[in-house]
Amino acid sequence: MSTPKRVVVTGMGTTTPVGGTVPETWQAILAGRSGARPMTFDWVTEYNLPVTFGALIHTDPSEVLTKVEVRRQDPNGQYALIAAREAWADAGAPDVEAERLAVVVGTGIGGVWTLLNQWDILKESKTTRKIFPLSVPMLMPNSATAAVSLDLGARAGAHTAVSACASGAESIGLGMEMIKSGRADVVVAGGTEAAVHPICFAGFTQMQALSTRNDEPERASRPYDTGRDGFVLGEGAGIVVLESEEHAKARGAKVYAEVASVGMSADAHHIAAPEPEGAGASRAMVEAVERAGLSASDIVHVNAHATSTPVGDIAESNAIRRAFGETADGMCVSATKSMTGHLLGAAGALETILTILALTERTAPATINIDDRDPEIYLDVVHGEHRRLPDGDIAALNNSFGFGGHNVALVVKSA
Repeated sequence: MSTPKRVVVTGMGTTTPVGGTVPETWQAILAGRSGARPMTFDWVTEYNLPVTFGALIHTDPSEVLTKVEVRRQDPNGQYALIAAREAWADAGAPDVEAERLAVVVGTGIGGVWTLLNQWDILKESKTTRKIFPLSVPMLMPNSATAAVSLDLGARAGAHTAVSACASGAESIGLGMEMIKSGRADVVVAGGTEAAVHPICFAGFTQMQALSTRNDEPERASRPYDTGRDGFVLGEGAGIVVLESEEHAKARGAKVYAEVASVGMSADAHHIAAPEPEGAGASRAMVEAVERAGLSASDIVHVNAHATSTPVGDIAESNAIRRAFGETADGMCVSATKSMTGHLLGAAGALETILTILALTERTAPATINIDDRDPEIYLDVVHGEHRRLPDGDIAALNNSFGFGGHNVALVVKSA
């Protein structure tokens, strides 16, 4: 029986509310800087939105992409293209056959800006002649994957995971499995989202999912704090370059970490609310750890989904305890959405990158905005100061959960 292929990360790219690149984003995380700020768009007052702030993209795509690229891509695709190019360059632009290179980029919502802008144009003009010819390719959920695949010439496969806020993590898991199964040697994988749009704010507000702390946006995302009142809607992308260890070694690539395994499950409980006891989420975590060939005691760090909703944070805490019992006491937990906001379909990919950086830098970042920790959260939450992680071979877990009951857990091991 052949030894299963190990899958490693050789490149990373981001564009986020706190930085336009991976180094900028990581430095902002270490500085405890929030990306949430007031929105100055006309539509905020035009539609009388109850929430007037968000975690907006730090670097305008027009500063990075050409005018033609901006014109032909929804912001959803623009963010993915920016992050993918950074990741590809960071990996040293691997020399790989097109038929052995694949792309998997997930999204929760897709090209909502293109869809609704073009609908407005059609309604007002009463003619199809005003509609941009590339409208459909731009609004498709798979448009970002297609853009990255075309940009890199990837022909082994181009796939899009759409599992709400678990999309980015699921995409990395699918990319890992493509390599393990032999379908590809290199996979560019991650997530993207550009949902800072009035309809998204209106919908989430009506669900009472968003924080309404309009007077201090930078303090609005406060996972595990008793005063948390919802998440902060963010935007951006996170992309990694995955390679078989064999392929990476053959070309002398630097290796950040190993993506050891993925665990997936479904709650089948409610379209939006998490299963309160964490039954489904805990199954995903246990599966991920077991598939990695590890025990719970090997996991030293968890980058939690931790959106800052009153119900969701407790459900995840319950799930971690259900999965690992008292062993969870040895896992220090970070909630980086306290700084980045919630990037929906890109969240799991960005947080996988932050988990990898925590391992490589041996630093679990502190969660900000915890003034009065919720006594119902039974976790070792890192706050106040960053936590030094152990030397040697260590492993970490990244959790991502999405509307519809999607649960994804990724195990990452130090290189």
